[in-house]
Amino acid sequence: MSQKRSWKTRFRATVAAAAITVTGLAPLAAPTATTATAATVVAETATGAATNTTWQARQVTYVADFGSNTVSVINTLDNRVVATIPVGTGPIGVAVTPNGDRAYVTNFESNTVSVIDTRTDTVIATIPVGANPRGVAITPNGDRVYVTNQGSGNVSVIDTATDTVLTTVSVGAAPDGVAITPNGDRVYVVAGGDNEVSVIDTATNTRIDVITVGADPRQVAITPNGTRAYVTDNGDNTVSVIDIATGTVIRTIELLCGSGPVGVAVSPGGARVYVTSPRPGAVPGIVSVIGTATDAVISMIPVGNEPDGVAFTAAGTRAYVANSGSNNVSVINTRTNLVAATVAVGTFPEGVAVKRVRTVPTRPPVTRRPVTVEADATNAG
Repeated sequence: MSQKRSWKTRFRATVAAAAITVTGLAPLAAPTATTATAATVVAETATGAATNTTWQARQVTYVADFGSNTVSVINTLDNRVVATIPVGTGPIGVAVTPNGDRAYVTNFESNTVSVIDTRTDTVIATIPVGANPRGVAITPNGDRVYVTNQGSGNVSVIDTATDTVLTTVSVGAAPDGVAITPNGDRVYVVAGGDNEVSVIDTATNTRIDVITVGADPRQVAITPNGTRAYVTDNGDNTVSVIDIATGTVIRTIELLCGSGPVGVAVSPGGARVYVTSPRPGAVPGIVSVIGTATDAVISMIPVGNEPDGVAFTAAGTRAYVANSGSNNVSVINTRTNLVAATVAVGTFPEGVAVKRVRTVPTRPPVTRRPVTVEADATNAG
């Protein structure tokens, strides 16, 4: 049994949930299992045809189920699991290529990366990497995948054209989270063992800077404009804010509730940062919402037990949170900051990534009529 799986086992005790209220913030509402909000799209009906044909954009969410050795695929239109994909042992991180064709999954216990063809939801390649691969990020042009190897203290750089490792880059001890700037020039790697973030130049694949952050950092997310990086400091219950231009920590945000922040994601519009706090031994876990204009906590959302990874839909109207302690995913409506649905997945879900796809049927001449389905229509910031 790995150290990672033992950590999960130690904190699976269930405690009665309690309402949490913080002065100056709205009370936390209990998670619900309602249907996500609907938006109007257009169904196109063939003239003279007996049946209707739907032409619409949809998204799917990939969830790495550490304990099940699978990836759960959630259709975000109705929040149903539509596929379960066997991968390596201990899948923990997942990222989708910009064109949506591939998903790369790190297998913590088998020291590999599984490559999923998202059109068929099948594994088409398995890539050996370093020891205990954890974080995974893909360059904006889709050419390279960067994988953090916790047990090796380095990063594997994968060429997506051949699905082979091009090189490895030494970083700090126990590297975990990884994020890439929007222009693709820099890779930010969190090294929890050294309380630092390494910066890699993608042109040379060399480490060019080291930034000291809080205790036991875990994950990192970069704003869409590429000016700031947000790092979860698990040991300090804080979030470090890095100015990317200067390579310095310009602010440390104290979280008002929860303990041991892990996951972090920035909304597509850049206005909000969502941070997961597992609160070991307590129920429920918490997602803290930080406003980037002030770098202050503006809301807190109770989710499932031990939340870990978090990812936004393309329009930012929903966030998907993997709850490793309750074997489900919380779907947050970002307009209300309430849980709109809860989706059962495999055991110990960790990493989560959202892929945007399009269903394109063959279309004869059409007439149009409105129908109502669930879809993202507005960027929530």
